[in-house]
Amino acid sequence: MEKVLIITYYWPPAGGPGVQRWLKFVKYLRDFDIEPVVYIPENPNYPIVDETFNNEIPKGIRIYTHRIFEPYALASMFSKKKTKRISAGVIGTGKVSFLEKTMLWIRGNLFIPDARMFWVKPSVKFLANVIVKEDIQTIITTGPPHSVHLIGHQLKEKFKLKWVADFRDPWTSIGYHKKLKLTKGSQKKHKALEHLVLNNADKIVVTSNVTRNEFRALTKKPIEVITNGYDLDLEEKVQLDTKFTISHIGSLLSGRNPRNLWKVLAELIQENKDFKNAFELQLIGVVSKDIMDSLSNYDLTSFVRHIGYISHAEAVNYQRKSQVLLLVEIDSSETKGIIPGKLFEYVAAKRPILGIGPKAWEVRDIIAETKTGITFDHELHSHLKTVLLNWFAKYQQDKLTIEATGIEKYSRRELTGKLAAYIQWE
Repeated sequence: MEKVLIITYYWPPAGGPGVQRWLKFVKYLRDFDIEPVVYIPENPNYPIVDETFNNEIPKGIRIYTHRIFEPYALASMFSKKKTKRISAGVIGTGKVSFLEKTMLWIRGNLFIPDARMFWVKPSVKFLANVIVKEDIQTIITTGPPHSVHLIGHQLKEKFKLKWVADFRDPWTSIGYHKKLKLTKGSQKKHKALEHLVLNNADKIVVTSNVTRNEFRALTKKPIEVITNGYDLDLEEKVQLDTKFTISHIGSLLSGRNPRNLWKVLAELIQENKDFKNAFELQLIGVVSKDIMDSLSNYDLTSFVRHIGYISHAEAVNYQRKSQVLLLVEIDSSETKGIIPGKLFEYVAAKRPILGIGPKAWEVRDIIAETKTGITFDHELHSHLKTVLLNWFAKYQQDKLTIEATGIEKYSRRELTGKLAAYIQWE
């Protein structure tokens, strides 16, 4: 069985979507004759923790750790809350204080490509012995943080290894990159490092067609799209909510504020007494003040059930019992290739998905292909009210269901098979 070294910053007990991709790949790689060896930081600064992910680590997996120095630990002495926001990628949402602007400038210009850059050199030194001991021939790096790719680059140069670089998100084209207050010199450094990784890795993996097309303009190396996916027991039955629940699961930050949806919901509440009595908006996870203020402006606060951060297992339960699942992305051309990981769990939950995002959003194609819902851009659409009324009428008749098609290819095991075939060498 071939061994592959996977280098990742995010690993249980880290919470959020970033950890799940490689946790699930590791879970199934042995089914395809690949033995994963994992390297992670010994003392990471995870902004979100979910201990339940520890239960999903396969038994017997060899995991190596090494200490990391993270400036976030020092920055938190000035403002723990703001440091946690920046560490988690919550950038440029709502009013930004002078301290936060300063921290963003430091983050973007002094820590290139990111604040985990200090893990690169000690990791290369530490992994030199691991590579020999485990007889590693192939390494995989996954970012962000993109500094992890620099570990891969140096190991490839030193040991002539095969290197696969996995991009869960783009690098310089992602929306928050512009909010880092970068100088022209810093922008050039980021671009140069991105070019270095894309042209020195043997193979590249991305999560969307949009990102693949962007990278094809920067490199001639092979690029494979392997999306995120779901890993759920689809046979287990759940009891649906008695209320007409529209549920958003995950962070709902200021940039994602679907104001026109709030407007339509407010109109439906005023116009339809049955809708008013049955409707509930469930917000599960972090919700920005701007979002809550918008809901208040449309007199929707009394219809909101705000649930804070919960474990992934609990989130999946909410997905499966909600009447409608809400998926929202920032209204920007830079986000049209962002496919939230929860989309695939939404698809597997087999509940109607209401997507609101940018024009030409890649999510639209997946929802249409699987027949699991409908997507709108952020503009006001009269058809949005029609769709909601139609779903509500079916809910009243206990007939609000969907017939999802072709979702099996998004299962984590199927996706791992695709990965295993791609990373094996002739």
